[in-house]
Amino acid sequence: MAKVKGELSNDFCPQALYLYGAYEADGTPHFGLFTWFGWCWLGEGEGCLGVMACIGEEKTTKDLIRKNGVFSANLVSEALLPLADYYGHTSGREHPDKMKRLPTVEQGQSLPVPTIAESSVSVELKVLREETLSQTQPNSEAPPECSSLFLCQVVNVALEESLTSKNVPFLERLHQAAPIITSGEQRYVTLDGRDLGGWGELQKTL
Repeated sequence: MAKVKGELSNDFCPQALYLYGAYEADGTPHFGLFTWFGWCWLGEGEGCLGVMACIGEEKTTKDLIRKNGVFSANLVSEALLPLADYYGHTSGREHPDKMKRLPTVEQGQSLPVPTIAESSVSVELKVLREETLSQTQPNSEAPPECSSLFLCQVVNVALEESLTSKNVPFLERLHQAAPIITSGEQRYVTLDGRDLGGWGELQKTL
């Protein structure tokens, strides 16, 4: 099939949704919605699985990750999507009461991070280093914004127990985990191709 030159985009390269979790200074769990998340290999030996997490503009979640050096990445399922959509469209800096809506929060198994009981997969991450990828020009009214890449070590992965059963085919377990993906045209989609709505729409069902 012939190919034509397209726009520079990742429209047909879907990414899973994750809720990043970190604690505020007073112990309040804080969550933000992100998709620029990729796996990497850090080297030989134990603790070699890594994550590349990119966060764009300055926000509360990024502040906490920088301060704490640890955070969780909780896979978003269909059941979690309305709350995740709310977190993704509510600024913690502009709305101090953002965390008035919380999932069932659990303490991380290996790191001092908040994880989400309703998420089928929670990954606990330790930041190894931060790289600044781009920065806007400062102006007289606002500080410069930068896009940051956090290179992290995977310290622990907590799974729903049923996902670990090798007696169940992997594809069945994958559909049970029910990750939500997003790609072009700002839509939320299931693995089996069901459209769940546009960005910002699902929070209205809360």
